[in-house]
Amino acid sequence: MQESKYSKRAGELFRSGYNCAQSVFCAFADELGLDFDTALKLSSSFGGGMGRLREVCGAVSSMFMIAGLKYGYTTPANDRIKAAHYARIQYLANEFIKKNKTIICRELLGLDLKYDSPIPSKRTEEYYKSRPCEKLVMEAAEIISNYINSETKQS
Repeated sequence: MQESKYSKRAGELFRSGYNCAQSVFCAFADELGLDFDTALKLSSSFGGGMGRLREVCGAVSSMFMIAGLKYGYTTPANDRIKAAHYARIQYLANEFIKKNKTIICRELLGLDLKYDSPIPSKRTEEYYKSRPCEKLVMEAAEIISNYINSETKQS
């Protein structure tokens, strides 16, 4: 995987203790025109597959939030614009699925349970070795970075 500055930053943020969603979202805070603390708060609920519910991976949710802030629609009655945005979201999801076979947190982690304890795991060296999250965070940041770059080139 070629690393962009966003991918590197997302990995660094994750390693420093931020959750998966915060790590991806906050790597783009400047580009999105958000101050870091606001970006942290906006993305804080999505870690662990949405509050450790182990549903959609927080890194994936952050790709979608970034896409929404950059390209989202504001006209509720324009089905063409909505469809184009939803196609964008499906494209991003499929890019992540190509690399990881799923966007579901518990499947990415190989967990049998549907919901996990709300208490976060301690961030130890063993934690980082046993979980794919740092890699997933970096991949998600790279996917959305590549998408933004391709959109910028087309404009």
